Amino acid sequence: MIGWLLWIGKPVLLPVLAAVISVYILLTAAQSMRHLPILGRLPAWVQRTVILLGFTFIVIMLFILVINNLAQVAAALPRYEANLEILISRIANILGIEGEPTWENVRSVTLDQVDFRSWIAPALLSLRAFGVTLFLVVLYASFLTAERGAMARKVVMALGGEEAGARAISLLTRINERIGQYLFVKTVLNVILGALSFVILLVLGIEFALFWAVLIAFLNYIPYIGSMIGVIFPVLLSLAQFGSLGMAGAAMVSLTAAQLFVGAYLEPRMMGRAFNLSPFIVLLALAFWSTLWGLPGALLAVPLTSSLVLLLAEIKPVRPIAILLSANGKV
Repeated sequence: MIGWLLWIGKPVLLPVLAAVISVYILLTAAQSMRHLPILGRLPAWVQRTVILLGFTFIVIMLFILVINNLAQVAAALPRYEANLEILISRIANILGIEGEPTWENVRSVTLDQVDFRSWIAPALLSLRAFGVTLFLVVLYASFLTAERGAMARKVVMALGGEEAGARAISLLTRINERIGQYLFVKTVLNVILGALSFVILLVLGIEFALFWAVLIAFLNYIPYIGSMIGVIFPVLLSLAQFGSLGMAGAAMVSLTAAQLFVGAYLEPRMMGRAFNLSPFIVLLALAFWSTLWGLPGALLAVPLTSSLVLLLAEIKPVRPIAILLSANGKV
């Protein structure tokens, strides 16, 4: 029943949960501004406003980036087809295949069997839904940030006393700090990975480098398979763009090296004990949320599950559950 409610409530719950996660990241980023020379002297509400405006700007630019790159990819398709035809002929010569298959022959038994026109309407609807979701995330995040200041007073009033309210606020503060720190560090790591990938793609001359770098950064929220999927797309594009296996191999090796540097070196040092989930729990969370909500669910699976574990770890009666969900029993 809970799974059905989550599935049927996706249009409402997805932007709300994404907004909550965004608010954690934004508030932690606002607190980090206190260490800056000029911005650190500003009032807290001004810092939160600056971060929120920056977040809104990034979301708008993200949507514009997706729209522009889709149009550019459509315009570049004829050139990619010519490069693929040359590559197929070259491979046929190397293998000594008689008749040398052409791109038209390969396409006739592969892509031509797919009715791409039937995908246009669903793709446009998905793009519109993506824009609506981004708008709702920004809207909800704005209201959540604005009401944060009154939350402490509401908790005291709800619990009916200063003493009980103070204990609850102390607990909520610890939970918020741990969840916010985890989400902020994970986001910083993804930004670093996206920046490294952008430089690599730019040096190699692969088109739409910014779009692929942003996609790699987002997919890195998905453990294990996210990094692999993030590398595959630009590698396939390099194959179509240059018609060269060597260039595709160079892209794969360099992007994989960036993934390993961030995932195996930076993440364990920056993440500390914040990310401490059992690998089985990670796979289970991915299966559960991706089944319910598709790709957005896969992106939110680990942040939601990690936040749940941190929440359970701070509440003594349910702390054993957090220990069972962790990788090494330390929470």
